[in-house]
Amino acid sequence: MVVKKEKEIFGRQLSIETGRLAKQAGGAVVVQYADTMVLATATCSKDPREDIDFFPLSVEYQERTYAAGRIPGGFFKREGRPSEKEILSARLIDRPIRPLFPKDFKNDVQLAIFVLSHDQENDADVLGAIGASAALSISNIPFDGPIASVRVGKVSGEWILNPTFKQVDESSMELVISGSYNSILMVEGEAQEIPESEMLEAIKFGHQHIKEIIELQRELIEECAVPKMEVTAPEIPDGLAEKIEKMVLAQIKEAIKIQEKKSRHDKLSEIRDQLLEKLGEENEPYQIYVFEVFGEIEKREVRSMILGEKSRLDGRGLDDIRPITCEVAVLPRAHGSALFTRGQTQSLGAVTLGTKIDEQFVETLEGESSKSYMLHYNFPPFSVGEVKPYRGPSRRDIGHGNLAERSLKNILPNDDSFPYTIRIVSDILESNGSSSMASVCSGSLSLMDAGVPTKCHVAGIAMGLIKEEDEVRILTDILGDEDHLGDMDFKVAGTREGVTAFQMDIKISGLAFEIMAEALEKAKNARLKILDVMEQTIQRPRSEISQYAPRILTVPIPSEKVGLVIGPGGKTIRGIIEATGVKIDIEDDTSVAVIASQDVKAAEAAKKMIEALIEEPAVGKDYEALIKKITNYGAFAEFMPGKEGLIHISELDTSRVGAVTDIVKVGDKVMVILKKVDREGRYDLSRKEYLRRNNNENESSDKKES
Repeated sequence: MVVKKEKEIFGRQLSIETGRLAKQAGGAVVVQYADTMVLATATCSKDPREDIDFFPLSVEYQERTYAAGRIPGGFFKREGRPSEKEILSARLIDRPIRPLFPKDFKNDVQLAIFVLSHDQENDADVLGAIGASAALSISNIPFDGPIASVRVGKVSGEWILNPTFKQVDESSMELVISGSYNSILMVEGEAQEIPESEMLEAIKFGHQHIKEIIELQRELIEECAVPKMEVTAPEIPDGLAEKIEKMVLAQIKEAIKIQEKKSRHDKLSEIRDQLLEKLGEENEPYQIYVFEVFGEIEKREVRSMILGEKSRLDGRGLDDIRPITCEVAVLPRAHGSALFTRGQTQSLGAVTLGTKIDEQFVETLEGESSKSYMLHYNFPPFSVGEVKPYRGPSRRDIGHGNLAERSLKNILPNDDSFPYTIRIVSDILESNGSSSMASVCSGSLSLMDAGVPTKCHVAGIAMGLIKEEDEVRILTDILGDEDHLGDMDFKVAGTREGVTAFQMDIKISGLAFEIMAEALEKAKNARLKILDVMEQTIQRPRSEISQYAPRILTVPIPSEKVGLVIGPGGKTIRGIIEATGVKIDIEDDTSVAVIASQDVKAAEAAKKMIEALIEEPAVGKDYEALIKKITNYGAFAEFMPGKEGLIHISELDTSRVGAVTDIVKVGDKVMVILKKVDREGRYDLSRKEYLRRNNNENESSDKKES
């Protein structure tokens, strides 16, 4: 049976349909908004996995190129590994949904979202989240939903829900907000230095429309929902939990007071190993459960210490920031570098400046484009003292890098004023707390060290939350353990003027906007303190870029003269490149020649050669002319690239000329003046006028000397 529910959401029709496609999946819906359409399916294994202590959820978001009437570019003409856009979209769907499954549910769950149609205006990622929620809600998979996601922008002072791509470009912010009917679950986005109060307004605006979309899902659920699977807790011997608590509670209380991370973790591991030994072989089948109970005790005691004693794992006060050190120019050959250390979190930032050919080619459903700014984040296992195989960037690496990239994007110069490709790499050398926000700080410092004319510094901070009933503690600059054991991970990046990027994941329901506002204010105070330290290290961009960076010069070319600069078959432009050793790229959309070279003099020489090609002839100006052809009445000479004129026999010399060949021959170079341009655009040149002018100047100079 096909069931379809529709509702107008902010001027466009949103529909959710089930019963027509993918009927063998546990739950399947098609979500359509305007002409963008996604298929979302939810499938679950029949039996739980007994050998794991985590929930095995996977989210796959795939864009079919046929959705936009395109064939994949490159050698392989089918969709391959997921693009960054697909990975980021999968993360946006995963994060608000993952906390909403029962604690003891260990069945494999897979969400697959396919983009089936794309109208080039509406992004499909938020539709994927709506579809995933609806598919789960009508399936037999236990899920504490529904939820919904929206995108929020602000154009000309007006709030926009689910802005089109064009509106996003014009917007002062772009936020993706996910929530249940009563609470916000996730927020992520970027902004152009907006105040914290405006960020809260955006979240409230988005949540109003999230409620509308959830109401639409509820209409579908009422007609299509099936009974949910029963989740049974594992059978555990009576009294085992109480026995574990009695054996380890006092030791855990002591261990969590150890302020150094590694020592604390080593002590907790020792207590856990001793516990397993004391419990004996009869409890070996329940090892995962033992670890869960142990973890719950640790979590409860840490939270109790923070709530009751206002004391944190490393001994700091709730609002204290860990010690910060900043260094720049730490890598001698990088174009810009910085080392940012905050407590036990350390990011090495390195900037490389490239040319137009170094831009990243991007192929998406919206079409092909290029990126002249990138930030790449790497999280090697040694940063947390682990040994793991190196297998390229993980989804987490890509997500953290994207957040840091967006944090810095709006303070960069535009391509017209700084025509370089900018790549920042953040290598996390040590981690205990937000490494993405450390990447923002090291990235900002390294940009200034590279001489990139950034507007100002950007700093980032991660906030946390512990909430039990009415007791609330907001934590500034959270540790990794505080993130794991707490109720919120709240990252804010910005300048002194306002917020540039924002990411929030909430693990509890019913978070009041007043708490969010307080967290934002505390984050602002912390950000300003970090900016103080960064500005003491380097206050403004260096006046010159690195000597190892390419020099880039630009020459605007009239569109009608692009062909002249390129020459037949590229002959002219190749000649300039071979003569000077530079790289030259002519941008089709702007008709600008971009010249790049490590040698400033070579770049200047190439620029002069191009300027000579596009220069318009000026009457009365001196030119060096090459004799190309001899006739009885004069000589034809090239006085500018591609420009030839006639030197009439009467204009060859100051005295009478019997034959043209008495004065010049083919291949000679002579100085001439452009005498006039006739109605048909022909050029009249005069050697005689040049000689007279220079003789007069010489005579005048001789008189002054005498």
